[in-house]
Amino acid sequence: MAGGPSTVELARAVSDAGGLGFLAAGYRGAEHIRDEIRDLRGRLFGVNLFVPGRAEVDDAAVAAYVSSLGPGAGEPRFDDDGWRAKLDVLRDEEPVPVVSFTFDCPPLCEVRSLQAHGSEVWVTVTSVAEARAARDAGADVLVLQGVEAGGHRGTWVDGDGDGLPLLPLVREVLSSDVDRPLVATGGVADGAGVAAVLAAGAAAVQVGTAFMLAPEAGTHPAHREAVASDRPTALTRAFTGRLARGIVNRFMEEHPDAPPAYPHIHHATAPLRAAARERGDAEGFNLWAGQAHSLAVERPAADTVRALTSEAATEAPTPVSRDR
Repeated sequence: MAGGPSTVELARAVSDAGGLGFLAAGYRGAEHIRDEIRDLRGRLFGVNLFVPGRAEVDDAAVAAYVSSLGPGAGEPRFDDDGWRAKLDVLRDEEPVPVVSFTFDCPPLCEVRSLQAHGSEVWVTVTSVAEARAARDAGADVLVLQGVEAGGHRGTWVDGDGDGLPLLPLVREVLSSDVDRPLVATGGVADGAGVAAVLAAGAAAVQVGTAFMLAPEAGTHPAHREAVASDRPTALTRAFTGRLARGIVNRFMEEHPDAPPAYPHIHHATAPLRAAARERGDAEGFNLWAGQAHSLAVERPAADTVRALTSEAATEAPTPVSRDR
């Protein structure tokens, strides 16, 4: 939800309706995040951060890809998205109830400092190995991201494997020696989906694409139109250099061979994407969405929270035992 759809208004509406609203800290400055956190004081909410990458980058491949983008491309570069400054904000302010991390697990010292400050720490994982490592790093809760999820894959290493669908991932982690509450996410956009992952053993469900048509979301109008359609999705590195799921468009099809290089390619394509948004061209910027995006309903976020809750209760089968 980073980069536009995530707003204070959306997080507030979800939390006020009984959910756990999140602020996406990615691509926002530390002081901006501080202001948003203060806007949500008195509520149960969370903040999600991107953990800086560590992978080697093929500079020649990046240069060749940027050249293929044509005029208007930006300069590829690395940055850590204000990592240290954002952590400082989270520890300076009154404790944020939940701080979650994506793309990797923060060092144990960072996890412990946030916990000592009064925040619960959640870490996104996509495999049993990552789940075990996050547990060992002190995570309170594991967010299991299935391959159906929209936006960036939460894998700690940006490899070429597609990863596991959500339900098998939940069952595999539950059958391992990882003893942490599990939050399931990826392709869940209606009450039946919520009921299915809860029955599989998840403690809670995290939903993204289902809220992208809410009036409180900052979703671009052309992106909204695509989410409401039945267009297919695919995984791509074309926009950012990191695998992410979006609705297939011309830019994805014209740039199938982007090398793994995040955030270098993100910065290189940023001017092109901004120009496409400005002219309302959905074929020229990233249309992040989960596989079940056509199930999203255009309605206030609070209504979506209530609908998912009531529909899940109606659909709910008997939960699967956590015992092996």
